[in-house]
Amino acid sequence: MKRIFGAYAYGDGPRADCWWDETSDSLQYAPFADTGRTDVAIIGAGFTGISAALHLAQAGVSVTVLDAQHVGWGASGRNGGFCCLGGGMACDAALDHRFGKAGRIAYHRTELAAVEMVAHLIETYGINADRHSRGETVLAHRAKDIAALRAHAVTVEENYGVPHYLHGADDLDALGMGGPFHGGLTVEAGFGLNPRKYIDGLAHAAVLAGARIYEKSSVSSLAQQQGGTVLDVNGHSLTADHVIIATNGYSSDDLPDWLAARYLPSQSNVIVTRPLTDDELVAAGWTTDQMVYDTRNLLHYFRLMPDRRFLFGMRGGLLTGAQAEMRAAAKIRQDFEAMFPAWRGVETAHGWSGMVCLARDMLPFVGQVPDHSGLWAALCYHGNGVAMGTYSGALLAQLVQGRTPDMPYPAAMQTPLRRFELGRFRRAVMPLAYAGLMLADR
Repeated sequence: MKRIFGAYAYGDGPRADCWWDETSDSLQYAPFADTGRTDVAIIGAGFTGISAALHLAQAGVSVTVLDAQHVGWGASGRNGGFCCLGGGMACDAALDHRFGKAGRIAYHRTELAAVEMVAHLIETYGINADRHSRGETVLAHRAKDIAALRAHAVTVEENYGVPHYLHGADDLDALGMGGPFHGGLTVEAGFGLNPRKYIDGLAHAAVLAGARIYEKSSVSSLAQQQGGTVLDVNGHSLTADHVIIATNGYSSDDLPDWLAARYLPSQSNVIVTRPLTDDELVAAGWTTDQMVYDTRNLLHYFRLMPDRRFLFGMRGGLLTGAQAEMRAAAKIRQDFEAMFPAWRGVETAHGWSGMVCLARDMLPFVGQVPDHSGLWAALCYHGNGVAMGTYSGALLAQLVQGRTPDMPYPAAMQTPLRRFELGRFRRAVMPLAYAGLMLADR
């Protein structure tokens, strides 16, 4: 495989202390160990792959899911559990320029449809995913950011059509959002959940619908032939009429070759505290279970979970390896204590990192791989894959069947990914980019 980070990033080290793994009795699936044939082969058992498998199996399609590790091993099982609006980072001006006002609104309404799909799946399959929070709140970490939040609030009605509320600095204590913040904006779309319980519930539903899932099943090559695509899986051959690439930030530049330099993994770190007492919550002024992020470019995201543990995440890791992981853990702890000084003595025994996936044009892609008949891909959710990954998988399930989607499929998601400059050395732009973002955040 051709990946741009070192081997450590793709091993168990970064997720060794992931809290989610202790919260769900995950089913285990056997490795692929035979020659076979399937209508659709899916590489990757995360939100995208499992959602695609579920919707394909429900349609009576033979589907086989392959994961080099296990269900939810990548970002789907180690994210912050924010089911929220997002999936791209392109600003409204850029969307208007490329797709027009109608195209911009169509894309944003698709973000909302993705959140609603997750809610529907949780309800339909009775998944106990520890859902909470009434939408999402962004908090201003600087006084000057209030103006930007006011401007953003004006666009919410047009883009999403959902209730939203501006908060002054004096409102936050009453909302249970004490801290070094200067106001905020709540948008009533989205909710928090336990991503491990959610992906496990989806996988169970997919299997009951007829999908086959194989773990510890690494795909080393794809060969397109007249009778379909042949996948080399654990040294065995699997032939498929269609193949879905659903590996997102854990993709390889040569699976298929078209992916080379068209995605950029970036690290995100999370810590989780022990359960907090009522007195500790009051001391910090944080008593809400609302999911929150701040206005930084290299943002912090955090929420009080139903078991009263506090989850705190941040963007910004650049290097991999055991030492780099330790430095990232120290940095996130430092930021946590700076934001919530009352909790300086609170233990954070659980901490981990994972890869988010960026695109050159800051938009997700869902569709057929150009010039590769029968090969499909969905990736680049920019750290918001709970909803958008689920939605993209369901969308691919329809496209693979040759159906005109009965769900929104905006032009912004149909445009094939452009290559990053510097090709396989594209990581080199990250230190400079991050340095600029850190300066802008001050």
